[in-house]
Amino acid sequence: MDTASYAPTERTVPTRSPQRAAYDHETVHAILDQGYVCHLGFVRDGAPVVLPTLYGRVGRTLYVHGSTGSRPMRMAAGNTEGAAQEDREPGLPVCLTVTHVDGLVLARSAFHHSMNYRSVVVHGTAYQVTDEEERRTALAALVDQVVPGRSADSRPANKKELAATSVLRLDLSEVSAKIRTGGPNDDAEDLALPYWAGVVPVAPAHGAPVPAADLDPAVAVPAYLPTAGH
Repeated sequence: MDTASYAPTERTVPTRSPQRAAYDHETVHAILDQGYVCHLGFVRDGAPVVLPTLYGRVGRTLYVHGSTGSRPMRMAAGNTEGAAQEDREPGLPVCLTVTHVDGLVLARSAFHHSMNYRSVVVHGTAYQVTDEEERRTALAALVDQVVPGRSADSRPANKKELAATSVLRLDLSEVSAKIRTGGPNDDAEDLALPYWAGVVPVAPAHGAPVPAADLDPAVAVPAYLPTAGH
């Protein structure tokens, strides 16, 4: 069991419901490992931008997928657009989030409706990965984040594909998780109201794998693929 924790900072301590925050590696990594879509926030031309994209975790590092022509990738390579190359500072300040919704919490009052959730917020500076071996490791992690075991069961990227793909590296340092569980928190004076209250569980579900139209019928469905309903 990993008993280490990320150190809380001013940016990672919630101002609302701080008792729901968690910083231990085990909790943070478990939330990250269950997802594969993150939201990457950064500032472009003085305005906030948030982009959904794929990510993968390797230890205490997140890799974020992108194309070579995407704005965050270019900004991470040098975050002073329009400046001379020698004046550009590498790295892009970002805020990355991952969220899972586990239940819809229905209270007797509209005010106390809520959601059960698990979320992670990461602050830091993202850097473009330029080392080819690290890029291959990152791309394998991105594939395995979506379907564990898939990277070893598919053709690796070739030179042309590597040239068209960019990856950002974001080290996990300033990180926090936040979790809500349980039922509604109705006020005592509302408990007798004739309205249903409780939790509607929410969970992702996978359908049965559908083979490609041109797949050789002799190729069996891999054992690592999720089965229907899971």
